Amino acid sequence: MSDDNSYDTSYDSTYDQDVYGHRSDYGEPMTGPLDAPEKPTGWHPVNITQLVMGVAFAGIVLVWALVQGDVVETDELRWLMPIPWLAAGAAGLAATVWRRA
Repeated sequence: MSDDNSYDTSYDSTYDQDVYGHRSDYGEPMTGPLDAPEKPTGWHPVNITQLVMGVAFAGIVLVWALVQGDVVETDELRWLMPIPWLAAGAAGLAATVWRRA
């Protein structure tokens, strides 16, 4: 090992490229979520699975609240429990048709 303090000052420009051969210029600003272009509306695609499960959950909670509040009797659960599932299915069908229209 030598005590020479000199080092190679030549510059290898291959390190300015990524693995695909694109040059990385740091002069351009980074594009991130805060720099995203403005959309004309605030609408986003509906996740139908989350919509259906959310409607079903809200319906089941509503049925539970009605039973706990003595608004309906437990004998009426036979016709009351399918309603959240039917509403969730209808919401899913409506979202599917609306998305394709």
